[in-house]
Amino acid sequence: MEEINLRELQLKSLEMGKYFVSFCEENNLLCYLCGGGAIGSLRHSGFIPWDDDLDFFMPREDYEKLVMIWNEKANTKKYSLVKANKDLVDHNLFITIRDNETTAVKPYQKGLNISHGIALDILPLDGCPNKKTQRKFQIMWGLIYSLFCAQVLPEKHGGLKKKVSKLLLSIFKSNNIRYKIWKFAEKKMTKYKIDDSKYITELCSGPYYMKKVYRKEWFVDKKYFDFEDTKMPIPIGYDGYLKTAFGDYMKLPPKENKYRIMIYSF
Repeated sequence: MEEINLRELQLKSLEMGKYFVSFCEENNLLCYLCGGGAIGSLRHSGFIPWDDDLDFFMPREDYEKLVMIWNEKANTKKYSLVKANKDLVDHNLFITIRDNETTAVKPYQKGLNISHGIALDILPLDGCPNKKTQRKFQIMWGLIYSLFCAQVLPEKHGGLKKKVSKLLLSIFKSNNIRYKIWKFAEKKMTKYKIDDSKYITELCSGPYYMKKVYRKEWFVDKKYFDFEDTKMPIPIGYDGYLKTAFGDYMKLPPKENKYRIMIYSF
C-alpha cells in the first residue's frame, strides 16, 4: 500500500471529474461543480489549495437518469456508482462515483462493507414550493430522509436534535422499516418538480443547506471556467448561488483549515 499526498489526491479527483463531466455531456445530463469546487474555479482557477475533492450538483431528473444508465454506459471497470438502498447504507444522502483502483476510508464510513475508492459526491437539486407551510413540510421530510437514509446521529446541529434522532433510530431498528421511512420521506420532499417551481433547493446536503433557497434561473444551464489544466462547468448563475450559500465567496477565510486524509492506492 502506498500513501499519496494532497496534490496527488487532487489530481485523481480531477481525473475523475473530467470523466464524469464528459460522461454527462455525452448523455445530455446537466451537471456543474458546486461548493468548494465552484469557488475554486473562480478564486483559484482550480482546487482551493487545502481542498481534496470535487462535488457536483445535478437537477433531480438528470440525477435519477444518471443512476439508471451508469452501469450500462459508464466505464464500470474503473468507476463505480454507489447509492444507498435497503441492503447498503453508506451514511451518505447522495450518490458517489468511486474510483475502483484506490482506497480512501473516511472516518464516518470506517467499518462499512462498501467501495471505499476516492469519491466524487453527486448531489441532486429539487424544486422548492412557494408557500411557507409547504416549505416547512418539505424541510421536515428532508430531515426525516436525512436521518433514516444516513442512519447516523447529527453531531453539529444541537443536543435536542441528536436526542430525538437517537430515539427515533432506537424505535425503528429494522433495516426494512428504516428503508421504507426514508423512501416515503424522499417521495414527499421531492414532489415539487423543478419545471413547476420558481425556486430550487438542495435537500441532500444536510440540515444547514437544505434551508437554502435559490432562484431556478441560476441553474438552468452551465458555464465553463478554467480549472487546473481543463475547464469545468459551474452554474450559469454562479454569483447568486455562491453568495446565497457562502456569502463573500471570493474572500479567503481567516483561518484556512487544512487537513489530510489517509489515502492508500493499490
